[in-house]
Amino acid sequence: MKIAVIGGGNGAYAAAADLTHKGHEVRLWRRNAEALAASRTLVLKDGDGERKVALASVSPDIADAVRGAELIFLPDPAFTQQDNAKRLAPHLSDGQVVFLAPGTFGSWIMAQGVKADVAFAETGTLPWLTRKHGPTTAAITARATRLPAGVYPASASARAIPVLKKVFPVEPVEDALSAALMNAGPVIHPPLILMNAGPLEHFERWDIHKEGTQPSIRRVTDMLDAERIAARVALGYRAPHFPLADHYSADGDEWMYGRKVHKKLTDSNDWRERIVLTEHRYMREDVEHGLAFLVSVCDWAHVPCPVAAGLLALGSAVVGKDLRREGRTLENLGLAGFSREEMRARLA
Repeated sequence: MKIAVIGGGNGAYAAAADLTHKGHEVRLWRRNAEALAASRTLVLKDGDGERKVALASVSPDIADAVRGAELIFLPDPAFTQQDNAKRLAPHLSDGQVVFLAPGTFGSWIMAQGVKADVAFAETGTLPWLTRKHGPTTAAITARATRLPAGVYPASASARAIPVLKKVFPVEPVEDALSAALMNAGPVIHPPLILMNAGPLEHFERWDIHKEGTQPSIRRVTDMLDAERIAARVALGYRAPHFPLADHYSADGDEWMYGRKVHKKLTDSNDWRERIVLTEHRYMREDVEHGLAFLVSVCDWAHVPCPVAAGLLALGSAVVGKDLRREGRTLENLGLAGFSREEMRARLA
């Protein structure tokens, strides 16, 4: 399949390398032209060792990158979606599928102003646990085995889901809002960064998934995830809800990355890193966008969310702005005035 990968982060390079290795024709675009030129050949590193993979092409011209692509994949953070939407909109063509991983309801945002008949899909996490080992080396700790995915508009699911299934292990959910409420980042990361703020600011590097994942923090995560699931249930979305507790469990239901993956993640040491709380993706994407969105959906659905609201208030104090008012919310997207029936119809 012809696939355009948009971005220059960990997920984009894992996508470009892994999908090329699997036989797809991958074109990579990123803003940094110098770094892009050096990325024609990538190194894919995983449990099977290291090997070089040559991309079909790299292009500093986004129009060239997406032209003729059946699938356009955007694994970059939610805070890049608005700018990427403006870059992509004039160059999209009928029949294409745009896939956001994760989405944070970005499928709605990406679709605004697009005149072509394009399906926008999103899922709850990256298809890989991955970090760069150098500018052109993508190290993959684990690959997703289950990716709940929703499409906007939902009426385009019948053509979009088969395209996604050619590449990823997607499991269709009802619509884009259902998929947005599968986003794992706003559940796992806010407790880990805010409740580990002291060591994060004290130590040069700190692994929030290893030393930082302690029983008290897990209890907060479980309560936060229960609020997410309660919102899904209140809105009529069906199980499975992919509770985050399954990520930490060695048995039971398989989570998005399969079983026993948390140990692989901590054993890799790839997440022992420097996290600047006011700048890191975990704050800017998962609190400012994802957690703010979750709180707004809970408020709209009349679902109590004291843990989510409390963490959002703490995040607001850390960054010095009111994220409930300024973050990605239904209010700021112009959707808070919709009834549930109106929302369902709009998503369809």
